[in-house]
Amino acid sequence: MAILQVRDIDDRLYSSLKDLAKSENRSLSQEVISILEKYLSNPSVFKNNPTKEFLSLSGSWDDERTADEIIDDIKRSRKKSKRFGIENVVFD
Repeated sequence: MAILQVRDIDDRLYSSLKDLAKSENRSLSQEVISILEKYLSNPSVFKNNPTKEFLSLSGSWDDERTADEIIDDIKRSRKKSKRFGIENVVFD
């Protein structure tokens, strides 16, 4: 049987997985396997390419800035993130 190791999981995500596993009376490994099996057993999940699906929903991106300016803007905005300031939120 294969072994899968995942590194650098956000502490809140890990804690949520642990709590879910406990509520389902499973080990953390069993819970992750169960989640993956549920996800992969649904063929509609793979119906569309996620990138193409996202782009079709969002339209095209028009911006006068250069790629370097956009990248700098993204990097600056990351420093202002509230991600770790809210409790019990996995992603924000």
